Amino acid sequence: MRPRRKAAVVDVGGVKVGGDHPIVVQSMTNTDTADAPSTVNQAMALARAGSELVRVTVNTEQAAAAVPRIVDALDGFGVRVPIIGDFHYNGHLLLKKYPECARALAKYRINPGNSDIGRNTGDNFRTMIEVAIANGKPVRIGVNWGSLDAAVLTRMMDENSRLPEPKDAHAVTLDAMVASAVESAKAAERHGLNHDKIILSAKVSGVQDLIAVYRALAAVCDYPLHLGLTEAGLGGKGIVATTAALAPLLQEGIGDTIRASLTPPPGGDRTEEVVVSRQILQSLGIRNFTPQVTACPGCGRTTSSFFQEMADQIQTYLRERMPRWKSSHPGVEAMTVAVMGCVVNGPGESKHSNIGISLPGTFEEPKAPVFVDGRLMTTLKGDGIVAEFIGILDDYVDTRYRKV
Repeated sequence: MRPRRKAAVVDVGGVKVGGDHPIVVQSMTNTDTADAPSTVNQAMALARAGSELVRVTVNTEQAAAAVPRIVDALDGFGVRVPIIGDFHYNGHLLLKKYPECARALAKYRINPGNSDIGRNTGDNFRTMIEVAIANGKPVRIGVNWGSLDAAVLTRMMDENSRLPEPKDAHAVTLDAMVASAVESAKAAERHGLNHDKIILSAKVSGVQDLIAVYRALAAVCDYPLHLGLTEAGLGGKGIVATTAALAPLLQEGIGDTIRASLTPPPGGDRTEEVVVSRQILQSLGIRNFTPQVTACPGCGRTTSSFFQEMADQIQTYLRERMPRWKSSHPGVEAMTVAVMGCVVNGPGESKHSNIGISLPGTFEEPKAPVFVDGRLMTTLKGDGIVAEFIGILDDYVDTRYRKV
């Protein structure tokens, strides 16, 4: 893994983004922001799942009016997550008309392609920047190829057409995304916004395109970068595509905040995008959030589903315990636990983990050796294996990680 790209440090409501600070996990609500109770509930769920920044849509007067109530309610519940406002088209109007909203938000997200659509003055963009300056707020300038600044794209297409060997339109579009982000940031600075109040993003929905755009963006500026594959999609496709796009960039030291833009099924759990973002960072060894369970995929040697059920129970148990362990048992988030299904790799994998159990496979002797820090500790048998293993796990965590 390459050293982290050195970016300027931006303070977003007390969360530091950029520099040597940890890569920040971000998410976004999908409730109607005007429905303050629903938005508060979802923001709390996202924060408790591990989202360190939560973005909400601010698209109507009712939504803007609700923002201060949302922030106050979260504070009243003891949830100290910074709330970011997502503005398009009418952000300049809402931020001016609802100053309480402008003050309550920790950051504004502005899309330059939608802020002055159909205009060439840049007045709307400048108005939002001036509000940010007046309130001491940072801004994320978020370019998206679905709403790219038409003036920038047209100019670059014209310039490209005059070259001896023009690029294809797709390549010029990607170049225009980088140019739009950087030019908009420079314009914000000309309007008076400090350099350390700006974060950039340039989102596309194609994996290779995203990698190319962020490599180019990282090479020409030192603003912190927010990574995310826009419109990643549903289920496995969205998770795989997001991981495939973000992992190479993170490996190269590019990225200061991330979001997994997953489409949940109707009534689905919005917190999945937080779980995926955290798992990407932990799988790459960048940050640790919760103890990891290693489990084999199963084969003809493991016709019983017992090891799968146990692995799921242990993973769930660890996640449920983490909110309590986080403050009382520092370092436990880096612990590894193995729940293996047969003798082939079970003992070896268990020895490589902090604590592991090798369950008997089909036709194997009905016993389950437990290994702690590479050494055989005991062998479990009978119907109480799960409860006994959890007891051993609790003792291990208390002995090794409890704060003294």
